[in-house]
Amino acid sequence: MTSDVQTELISEPLPKVAIAILYQDGKFLMQLRDDNPAILYPGHWGFFGGHLEPGEDAEAGVQRELMEELSYCPPILTLLDCHRDTYVIRYVYHGQLDKSVNELVLGEGMDLEWFTPEDIERGDRYSAKINQVRPLGKPHREILLNFIKNLE
Repeated sequence: MTSDVQTELISEPLPKVAIAILYQDGKFLMQLRDDNPAILYPGHWGFFGGHLEPGEDAEAGVQRELMEELSYCPPILTLLDCHRDTYVIRYVYHGQLDKSVNELVLGEGMDLEWFTPEDIERGDRYSAKINQVRPLGKPHREILLNFIKNLE
């Protein structure tokens, strides 16, 4: 057995996360992730959501994470897809917001902001809270571009 195969056999399983595409009136609500080097895509715009707890299913996880991060969860969340990359398995949900952004309470991250399809295509957005333009995380951008394309 080669060392690569041995490493693969004893490697830890990939972490699982549940994330949500949240939208309203053709715009998408994104979170500016903290500048914490211990997380993937620090200081990037990304989806709301997070790691599943042991034994937690993806739907319960995305609902819990949205309550923790926004103090709100849309009444209907639909599983869109499951993406796997080198670092993580992402369960991607989508749901329409029925509240204004002013009614949401940001419990995690540096900012939240609406992204237009043009912002997503460009791949970045200005944050008034930190007075900087920050990039959209690469997998988040790809997932959103595919989602928008499938809406057309």
